[in-house]
Amino acid sequence: MASPLKCDLCDNPATVHLTQIVNHKVHKVDLCESCAQAKGVTDPSGFSLADLLLKASLNPEPTAPAGLRCEHCGYAPDDFKKSGRFGCPQCYETFTDLLEPMLDNMHKGTAHTGKIPERALQRKQLHDRLHELESELQSAIKAERYEDAAKFRDEIVQVRQEAGLSTAS
Repeated sequence: MASPLKCDLCDNPATVHLTQIVNHKVHKVDLCESCAQAKGVTDPSGFSLADLLLKASLNPEPTAPAGLRCEHCGYAPDDFKKSGRFGCPQCYETFTDLLEPMLDNMHKGTAHTGKIPERALQRKQLHDRLHELESELQSAIKAERYEDAAKFRDEIVQVRQEAGLSTAS
């Protein structure tokens, strides 16, 4: 019979098992119940930050300058490690040097690019622009601004071509 897994942070039997795949590499973390609670893994709202803390605890941790505190709320890096949360939005700017290496390890990069695929986003932007132009065209016709209406009509044709739609309507 196989022996039970031990906690990665202490030698107690592990009851919480986390698996994360980053850049095609599988990272597994086994924790006992008390270490999981200490890291905030059992708190569903704080899970991602807890995961960040776990990953940070397994990788070399960037060191904070002594006495670094958020000027707005007074939070220190140790407060973040204990709670897994920041004190205020200003903390993200204050602790940027500490956060970026952790975020870079967790994700592909440090900038959020959204969840919509790039081609779908471009297509949506073209459709939104097309609806906006059609609305402006109708407004220009009602106000008898025919020169503006002609500009909107020409721009509609151009946007339809970019979107791969038929120009006949």
